Amino acid sequence: MPPSASASSAADQLPARAAAVWAALDPLVGAGHPLRVLDVGGGSGNSAVRLARMGHDVTVVDPSADALATLNRRAETAGVGSRVHGVQGDGDRLHEVVPTGPDGGYDLALCHSVLEVVDDPATTLRELARALRPGGTASVASANRAGAVLARAVAGHPVEALALLEDRDPAPRRARRPARRRFAPDDLLALVEAAGLQPGSWRGVSVVADLLDVASGADPEAVRRLELALAGSSPYRDVAAGLHLLATRP
Repeated sequence: MPPSASASSAADQLPARAAAVWAALDPLVGAGHPLRVLDVGGGSGNSAVRLARMGHDVTVVDPSADALATLNRRAETAGVGSRVHGVQGDGDRLHEVVPTGPDGGYDLALCHSVLEVVDDPATTLRELARALRPGGTASVASANRAGAVLARAVAGHPVEALALLEDRDPAPRRARRPARRRFAPDDLLALVEAAGLQPGSWRGVSVVADLLDVASGADPEAVRRLELALAGSSPYRDVAAGLHLLATRP
């Protein structure tokens, strides 16, 4: 089933904080033909179910059995169970759970909010690249170090902000799990290139949306338009909460 016209603009159907990511993806996922999509760390299916409703076939790889159970329930409830496939596994061992030939096979691979928590971001991206067909696209989104520093600072936590600036755990005594990584744009670009992918320009994710969400009376559509206008421009994108880029397998 091809993507429906009513679902062609994913950016228009998501919260403003995610608008930049899906605006970048729209030319691919709304092009009018179904794609084979791999969603690494896709968890409970926030992206997968949406893409399946647009007509795409989506394989979600996630280490959490509970998250995959939620994914299956959401897909069935949305009427797209046949187009969503949950596989338990780790991003740095994709070849073991979604074997592909030498030319990969997926048209699009998502790696959103994953590099912060995996054991080895470089290995995960290499595995992701191998799963793509030549000419396929990787969508990579991660937390932005500069945005995290400023968020902690304006929240009144200068010690934690300084720790993040210096790439240290901002709250080692409170942490029950390893600290999440944050990336500078150059760091993320270098990782993507080292995986054998050709990155395009990067965007800021949630430049102002998280700030304006708490403001009484903020018009959601106006926030979305502002977010899209700022996402690709420095200095605004430099202090966004997250980073996003599309990269191609040669």
